[in-house]
Amino acid sequence: MSYQLRREEVLDGDQLKAMLEESPARAAQAILIAAREGVLDAQALLGQILLDGQGIEQDQPLAVRWFAIAANAGHLMARNMLGRCHEHGWGCTADAVVAAAHYRQAAQAGLDWAMYNYANLLATGRGVAEDQAQALILYRRAAELGHAKSMNLLGRYLEDGRVCSADPLAARDWYQRSAFGGDFRGQFSYAALLADEGHIEDALGWLRKALAGGNLNFLRVASQTLLNAEHPAIRALATDYAKRWAELTPL
Repeated sequence: MSYQLRREEVLDGDQLKAMLEESPARAAQAILIAAREGVLDAQALLGQILLDGQGIEQDQPLAVRWFAIAANAGHLMARNMLGRCHEHGWGCTADAVVAAAHYRQAAQAGLDWAMYNYANLLATGRGVAEDQAQALILYRRAAELGHAKSMNLLGRYLEDGRVCSADPLAARDWYQRSAFGGDFRGQFSYAALLADEGHIEDALGWLRKALAGGNLNFLRVASQTLLNAEHPAIRALATDYAKRWAELTPL
């Protein structure tokens, strides 16, 4: 079934996101109309669906163009996505230096995702000089804004005492907040602490949540980690992680 939306039916960003969940093809038409009408959220969404091929034919170079249009008009997530494209070579030549510049600009404007992505480059010295102290600052800022992935990484710094004083209690709190915030790595980190404390059933629950949401690289590494777990019930989950990893691995 095809849908036609008239110019007067241009929707706002929230309506377009809701439509994407219900009917990707219809949403793609609406997003294209709204993007051409200058709706910034729609321009950023158009970049995303072109990048993913969601409801529209995948075209990563065109996605980069739409991200740039929205970013140059002040859309922070589009600026962040330009960074992602340049970091990973999606629709353009991979260039960590260019990616870092886009992340830094959006981070300085207050976007939590950009803080996280720029901190990742700082922590690994990609595209910028390695600076663990600045990475920690950005992870903390993003975590305090509610960014679950940054909460987990902040917990790691605090647990390890890396460029800061070790604070196990604060680390536990951030892991817990990350887990409840839905980050699969935070769920795994929190589960590890619960297991160390003897709360095995609670740990297993969080490990199953992490299993359900984890990506390929996480599942591969986590399955190996679980093989060394002391408790047999936790160790047994290594098989489930390895199986899920195999199911998601492209043929």
